[in-house]
Order: sequence, then structure tokens, then C-alpha cells
Amino acid sequence: MEFAKGHGTENGFVIIEDFNASNILEPQRVAALCDRRAGIGGDGLLRVVRAGALVEAGELAELSAGIAADDWFMDYRNADGSVAEMCGNGTRVFAHWLRSRGLVDSDEFVVGTRAGAKPVRVSSFNETDAEVTVEMGPVEVTGLSTAVMGGVKFAGLAVDVGNPHLAAVIPGLTPEDLGAMEFAAPQFDGEFFPQGVNVEVLTPLVDGATHMRVFERGVGETRSCGTGTVATAVAALADAAQHTGTVQVRVSGGQVEVEIREDGTSLTGPSKIVAVGQTSL
Repeated sequence: MEFAKGHGTENGFVIIEDFNASNILEPQRVAALCDRRAGIGGDGLLRVVRAGALVEAGELAELSAGIAADDWFMDYRNADGSVAEMCGNGTRVFAHWLRSRGLVDSDEFVVGTRAGAKPVRVSSFNETDAEVTVEMGPVEVTGLSTAVMGGVKFAGLAVDVGNPHLAAVIPGLTPEDLGAMEFAAPQFDGEFFPQGVNVEVLTPLVDGATHMRVFERGVGETRSCGTGTVATAVAALADAAQHTGTVQVRVSGGQVEVEIREDGTSLTGPSKIVAVGQTSL
């Protein structure tokens, strides 16, 4: 099977082309591909497939509004093989792959996801590098909750970005303190988050910027999380008594820009394709 490897701010993905949904990816196979020691390695897998083909194969019951049968669909899997609704960094890498490999002929197009249609704009691209903006759609603040990580309990804002997040601004936290934190699997309220949750810990907003670390469900700590940066921007703005604005979110793997508007949100950042090849997995 042919594959590629890409990342968005060091959030890494295995890319598999399967236009007609003929290559079944069982969870254990996805996990093997994403294994960093015995496989290719990645935080998740991006399956490039036509939206209509997933319906015909019975993998999707129906297409969400705004997704046509011939649109490209990002069938995203976490590193453990579980299916996830959405991945912001993955969408940028997915869009970069489509545009740089000639699978689309426009800089603006729609990517189908389980969280709905995601319009994208490729500002610049070549075979290895791109800058991409993803319209992430509206977000919903669903309440407040708590988590425990490394023996420390903290409260955060529950934010639905098509997938669940708990984004916690820690008062007085510096980037240096954040980097030194023990980042273990969080304990969280399973009744509040029955499908699990991605947990972000972040510094207060200073000069329009915040620093973040993230523990992703089904993966562990990652260098970046696209939907997590959106949740982080929402929480950082709320902590600063703001409802909208543009936030520079600095993650372990780089920096992205998140715009929170009354009518939606967008995520802008880099994508890089680092390898193509074949695998026997």
C-alpha cells in the first residue's frame, strides 16, 4: 500500500489514498501504521476518499449538508484506530495533499468530515510545504468541568469543536511552567464527556497570544491539535472577558492563528509533507 507522511505544526499523520473506499482500515491496522516503533508513526491517519464512496460502502449513513458525493472526505482515525469527528491540523495537511497532488484545481474547496463540511483556502503550496486556512465552523461552549493531571486538579471550559475539548486557563501560568508540567493521562468527568475528551492546558492571553499543551483522546500528548487550538482560543478570550478576536496559539510544534468570530471560527497554519513510500502493513 502506498502512503505519505505529513504534519501540521508537528501534529503528524499517515496519509492513505483510497478514492473508492475499497481498502478497509480496521482499527488494529490503523494502530499498526501509526505505531512509532514498528510502523510509519503518526498521531492519526488521513484516508483520502470520495464522500459518496463512503455512503455506498456503508461506512457513512448519509452526507452532512454542504458535502457533495464527489467531494473529498477526510476519513480521520486516531492513532489507536478509533474514528474521530474532526482534526484541524489534519484538515490542513489533507487540503495540502489534495492541492499539491492535483486532486483539486482550485485554491478554495470543501473538505468533508464527520463534523460537517469544512471550507478551506490554500494560500500557498508546493509538493512539500503549504499555508492553509480551514473554516472550522461554529463552536459551542457546553459548560464548565474539571480534570486531574499529574495530581493537580484544575477547572476548564468545555468546548465542542465538532469533537469534545476541555480547555483550562491556569492563572499565573508561564510558558516555562507549562513546559515543566507533568503531563499524564487526565482523569475527567465521564458523565460530562461520555465519548472522552481532549484536554488543553494554557497560559492566560498576553498581547494576543497564549501557549498550550494538549492531551488528545486515543493518542496521548501531541505536539499540536488543531481543534484544540480553537478551543484554546475560545477559553483564552473568555478568560480575558472577550467573545471574539484573533489569537496566536503557540504549541510545542509551532504556532497557528485562530480567529473567533460571531459567525464562526477559522484556523490558519502550515502543512508539510515529509515522505512518500510503500508499506507492507
